[in-house]
Amino acid sequence: MSVPVAASRSDGLAQTARALAEGTVSSRESTERALERIAVSQPVLNAFRIVRAQAALAEADAADRRLAAGERQPLLGVPLAVKDDMDVAGLPTAFGCPGDFPPKIADSEAVRRLRAAGAVIVGKTQTPELGQWPFTEGPAFGETRNPWNPAYTPGGSSGGSAAAVAAGLVPAALGSDGAGSVRIPAAWTHLVGIKPQRGRISTWPEPESFRGLTVNGVLARTVADAALLLDAASGAHPGDLHRPAPIDAVAAAGRAPRRLRIALSFGMAFTATPKSLDPVVRSAVERLAGRLESLGHEVVPEDPRYGQIGLTFVPRATRGVRDWRVRVPDPALLDPRTHEAMRTGRLLGGLPLRVARRAEALLQHRIGEIFGRFDVVLTPTTATPPLRIGALAGLGALGTDRAMIAACPYAWTWNILGWPGISVPAGFTPDGLPLGAQLLGPAASEPRLISLAAQLEAAEAWSTHWPPALPAPAPAPA
Repeated sequence: MSVPVAASRSDGLAQTARALAEGTVSSRESTERALERIAVSQPVLNAFRIVRAQAALAEADAADRRLAAGERQPLLGVPLAVKDDMDVAGLPTAFGCPGDFPPKIADSEAVRRLRAAGAVIVGKTQTPELGQWPFTEGPAFGETRNPWNPAYTPGGSSGGSAAAVAAGLVPAALGSDGAGSVRIPAAWTHLVGIKPQRGRISTWPEPESFRGLTVNGVLARTVADAALLLDAASGAHPGDLHRPAPIDAVAAAGRAPRRLRIALSFGMAFTATPKSLDPVVRSAVERLAGRLESLGHEVVPEDPRYGQIGLTFVPRATRGVRDWRVRVPDPALLDPRTHEAMRTGRLLGGLPLRVARRAEALLQHRIGEIFGRFDVVLTPTTATPPLRIGALAGLGALGTDRAMIAACPYAWTWNILGWPGISVPAGFTPDGLPLGAQLLGPAASEPRLISLAAQLEAAEAWSTHWPPALPAPAPAPA
């Protein structure tokens, strides 16, 4: 028998912020409810690495005093979560790794901006070691599970943030995306996941993350909520290497797009590994393409000219893993696959890395050619439905890479380019597991993608679907 693991689910981000501003709920009440939901769900979902219960309640009380004094900020008093690769003052940043990490003395820039917008940070969410895999499991914390079916992964590497939002523990959360790590868990948990333009949300204290592959992004149940969080978290630190011009994501979510020409693409970039598209995923994306046509857009089959883009990914990704070696208190505790990635990063960290970085402009020109003929590219977010918990456990580095590419061959190319993409819900498998589709654009095209996603959402009513009640935690052995 299944019973709910929490008595309530979080309202949406905009709805919660509005209720706080109107005084119909206090930040203390909203935060207490979030903490209760987290505590009750944690034995099943394991979405959080760290919960800041006492600190969050103190911040909620301070927010209530500010609200009572008439102060207004976009997220004043709203409880939110951030991924475990983001610094929160007073807490360690373990990034999914085992070991005794020291507490940070300052917030990362993205967290600082959330606080400036009034948010209450309730905790840090789970991620696999150094965000390497599309599942959220590891020796440091166990398995994070999918609210739609706990036998399956919520994806990764922002799996904890996705599980927390999908289950209604918090209204929205920050994640990060280095090869689809926001978009993949969004697809597998029925969320909106925005990977913004590189530099849109600061990665400081890193001038750039994982040699420019990784950006910070947002996860929410609706486009409007994702846009609100994106605006609140966006902005550059003086030390950032990438500083795109500001956008107004909330305004974009509130306006209809013009008639767009959309390329429907099922082609995969070359990786020299076997992969194929699951028919249930293809059918879901084709159905969504039909919905776009019914909304007045032109949808035409066409693939971007990816070329040998895969050759530039490995040096950047593995060197990014290697860069973390000096921050890990005890590298001996790391997964053997992490050690293999670090060895590869050492071998490829010289000339191959420099060539890979120089190739980015050429790849942007080659692949960006499609945007001379189309406004948006529509692809699956993943090639398969969610994987079972433990599906990649026990595999070596090569086996894991092959399985990971087979399941998730569509997202990583846009990380090399640094361009924005949004994963939106595309439906469900016959067994009720979520599926997603990507809306991809050229540099700084978030407003166009957000407007299109909001139009789709109005037609599809994604947010009316919630996960079923979770099974109660198993009783502790006598």
